[in-house]
Amino acid sequence: MSEEQLKAFLEKVKTDTSLQEKLKAAASPDAAVEIAKDAGFAITAEDIQSMQSATVEVSDEELEGAAGGGNTCTFIGPFRTCF
Repeated sequence: MSEEQLKAFLEKVKTDTSLQEKLKAAASPDAAVEIAKDAGFAITAEDIQSMQSATVEVSDEELEGAAGGGNTCTFIGPFRTCF
């Protein structure tokens, strides 16, 4: 359940500039958890840490975006996301 919540939260972050700004200011995974909680999502600091420690693979779409100036991937607080 928590992984689903994390994925749903990250999808919302992609389109919600207010959440993006809050997460940029987040000083810790715990702060990001509180931001997610306030937005109605149930995630844990362990979920964030697990996501951070997972091997990051770049998709063909992300590679094309980087080469052609399309998608922009960034870290927002403790999250890596692409717009």
